[in-house]
Amino acid sequence: MILEVASLQVKEGLSEEFERNFKVASTIISSMKGYVSHELQKCMEVDQKYILLVRWETLEDHTIGFRGSEEYLEWKSLLHHFYDPFPTVEHYTNVDIS
Repeated sequence: MILEVASLQVKEGLSEEFERNFKVASTIISSMKGYVSHELQKCMEVDQKYILLVRWETLEDHTIGFRGSEEYLEWKSLLHHFYDPFPTVEHYTNVDIS
C-alpha cells in the first residue's frame, strides 16, 4: 500500500468554499481503481493549511490511473484554483519496524 501525502495551502478567505468543493471531489477519488481511503486534515496553527492523505494499492494507481483519467480533470477543476503555491505531493511506503 502507498500513502500519498499532499501539503495544501489554500488562498486566503477560500477555506469554506474549498471544503465544500472537496466534499464533491471526494466522491471522484473514492471511485478510482486502487483507491483505499483518504482524509483531509486542517492545520490548527495555520488556518489556510491542510494535509491530504490518500491510500492507494499501488503508486501507479495514483500516478497513472488517477492522474491520467477523465475523473482527474474534474478533480482538478474543482480544487486546483484554491492553491497557492501548488501542493507538494509525495508518496510513502510502510517501514516494517517489527
